[in-house]
This record gives sequence, structure tokens and C-alpha cells, in this order.
Amino acid sequence: NTQGLCVDLRVNEWMIEGCRGWGEQCHGNNPSFPGREYRTRQGWALSWLGPLLLGLMGLLVSGSDFQHHRYDDMVRALFAVQNECPYITRIYSIGHSVEGRHLYVLEFSDNPGIHEALEPEFKYVGNMHGNEVLGRELLIKFSQFLCEEYRARNQRIMRLIHDTRIHILPSMNPDGYEVAARQGPEFNGYLVGRGNAREIDLNRNFPDLNALMYYYEKTNGRNHHLPLPDNWEQQVEPETLAVIKWMQNYNFILSANLHGGAVVANYPFDKSRDPRIRGRTTYAATPDDKLFRQLARTYSYAHSWMHNGWNCGDFFNEGITNGASWYSLSKGMQDFNYLHTNCFEITLELSCDKFPSASALPSEWMGNREALVSYLEQVHHGIKGMVYDENNNPIGNAEISVAGIYHDVTSGVDGDYFRLLLPGTYTVTASAPGYLPSTSTVTVGPAEAILVCF
Repeated sequence: NTQGLCVDLRVNEWMIEGCRGWGEQCHGNNPSFPGREYRTRQGWALSWLGPLLLGLMGLLVSGSDFQHHRYDDMVRALFAVQNECPYITRIYSIGHSVEGRHLYVLEFSDNPGIHEALEPEFKYVGNMHGNEVLGRELLIKFSQFLCEEYRARNQRIMRLIHDTRIHILPSMNPDGYEVAARQGPEFNGYLVGRGNAREIDLNRNFPDLNALMYYYEKTNGRNHHLPLPDNWEQQVEPETLAVIKWMQNYNFILSANLHGGAVVANYPFDKSRDPRIRGRTTYAATPDDKLFRQLARTYSYAHSWMHNGWNCGDFFNEGITNGASWYSLSKGMQDFNYLHTNCFEITLELSCDKFPSASALPSEWMGNREALVSYLEQVHHGIKGMVYDENNNPIGNAEISVAGIYHDVTSGVDGDYFRLLLPGTYTVTASAPGYLPSTSTVTVGPAEAILVCF
């Protein structure tokens, strides 16, 4: 049944064998598009089988597998994964911390080091605050998990790695971590090690684009890829600079930033539109507010207890919150992603204790494992496609606008674009300087991204 879906669940072998339908070939204005067909309706909707599979695999996880990783330990762990799965991984450094530690990224892909057209790029970032360590340990464990499950031929994980380019930065702030780790879980202060070696809070260190965006909203100005201020490179810390350059060099589509100190999925905007209101918070919605709420809910409900709402003495309905509605902050990373790049990022607060003991790590991993996978799968929703000129040459930096949503995205250097959208019918326009705009109407379903070429 080429239009349908057949599944053979073999619990004893911990495998899912699936056969998927294949969508139409993407021609658009390009009749000579290479003969490869692209999947447009794959089985990302196996929502109940996936968690069952991962749950079965987790039953034998031993607490001895979990420990806190100092910098050298973390580096060894990442290179051990790369050595174990050399054909689907790559390690690269995006820069250095103040004290000279590498900011290592572990990439998972069936073609490491290469952007494949129509394959979206995803990132997880951990340990931005040095003393918020659970995200760092979860991402190290998640890297090991992806390698192990790929080798075990877990079809869900294999499909993710074949169809996604995944980038994992376990520690954005290795210097701050070392300060916190010297105190350890028992004696760690609430702020000790939070900042980098210069005690700068990296989540208050990105160029402030919100004020410019809020001005443009009133003047019908630009709504995406806002320009950076003059001399911005001299105004940010080395770790922040490295991450911004990383964002500029890779066309990331979806991301999450892992923190600690609460249990909630936080979505943009983080900065209030009206900072003059003292003593009360105000909701600051993005043009993609419904989508961001759904992304946050995806993580919260796949997490073992985040969605319950009551955690750490606080209540967040459904385990999610708008950032500014919680408290307003300027120069944060998630708002910067949305305003300067094609990337949609949320911030995941994952533990009441910023530096949990090693004995707590197994249960935290079990609570977050399915959520880490489910959230990653969201990069495959919405629409994607190619933008061509009349000679079938790809057009980079073309603007993709959706009627009714005041936030555009752009095509990458290879002419491919990705636009996350909720299910619905949309009018989509591609435009580029020197070319006539092209418009299509598309209906997005709940499964894999629909292919729309211009």
C-alpha cells in the first residue's frame, strides 16, 4: 500500500519495521529536477509506538552509566561516541571559551559535514549557564543513545539521522561549569559558575534585536533577519560570538536551549514589549505564537512530569510559559535565534536543582529521553522546498512569506527552504530581488512536511 503505512512491531527485538508511502516528485518550475523522489508523508506520526519502543529500551539502563563530566571527561565522552559511530558522526569546534576551552559540537547525519538539500538542520545547546548542569549531562547521554540505537537498527532513530542533520553542543559555557563543579552538587550556590570566566551571563549577552523588531512592527518594517549593530563582535563574549557565527554558518530550523532551576518549556518572546510596567508581567507573543506554544507542549507532554504544571513550587499551565509572561529579559538567545536567523528556539528549564547529584541523573534521563526525541522530530513539520530561477538554478536568500504571519524565512545557499507551520491551509509566496514573486496555496497536515517548490 504505497499510500499507507504498515508496521510490524517486534517487541522482543526492540525494532520497528515500517514501510512508508512516497510523495510526488518535486518539480515546481523545474521539470529537470533530479530523479530522486522525496518523502512528503512519512511516518513521523507513530506517536504511540515510538515512546513504547524507547521505554522498553530504557528498562535495563543502569545507574552506573551516569556521572557528571568535567571538561576533559566530556571531551573523551564525545570522541568515544564519534569513535563508536564514525560513519554518522562528526566532531567540530565552533570556537573557544575565555579560558581557551573548545566549544565542541557533535553532529549526527548520514553524511556528516555536508548539508543535503531539503534536509533540515537542528541543534540542541546545553550548559549556557555553567552551574545549570543537567542539560549538559542529558546531551552527552542523548549522543550516546543516538549512536547505540542507530547501531541497534532502531528504525525511528535511523530515520531521524538519515533525514535530519543534528548538531549537539553539550556545553556553551565550559569555564563556568568548572567553577560550579569545583563546589559540586552538595555545596553549589545558586549563582556560582552561572556566568563565564568573566562572570558575564551569556543569556543576557546577545545583541538586543527585540527593540528594533518592536519598532518595525509599528512601522511595517523588516520582520526577519534583523541586522546586527555596528561593532557587535566587540560587544559580546567569546562564547556568544562563537554561537552567533555558528548560527550564521548553518541554516538551523529548530533548536532548544537546555537550562535548570525550574521545570517548564519557555517560548519567545522573552522581552516584554512594554518594559515600563513595573511589578507585573506581560505576554509578548511572536507572530508564530501558536506554533511556539505547540512546540513547547510537544516537549512538556513527552516529558514524564513537566506537563503536570506543579514543579519546584511553581505552577505553569501545561508545563509551558511565554518568556516575558514569566519575567522579561533582554539580550537572550532564543529571541535572537528567531529575529536574526531562520531558527525557532525554545528554552527548556529541566530541573529544580541546578546541579543535581549523580544519583538523580538516571531518573532525569528517563524523564527527558522521549521528549528529546519527540521535540527533534518537530523539525519535519510544515512545508519545505526549492526555489529556482528560470534556468533551474537554485536561488539562495529568497524570502518565503506566509499570508497572515508577520515573519518570513529565507532559502539557504542551496536554494532549499524550510517553514515550520501548524496544520492548515496557507498562501505562501517566494520572492527575490530581480525576479517576479511566485505564490502557491498549500494545505499542511499533521505528518511530514509538504513539499512546495517555486
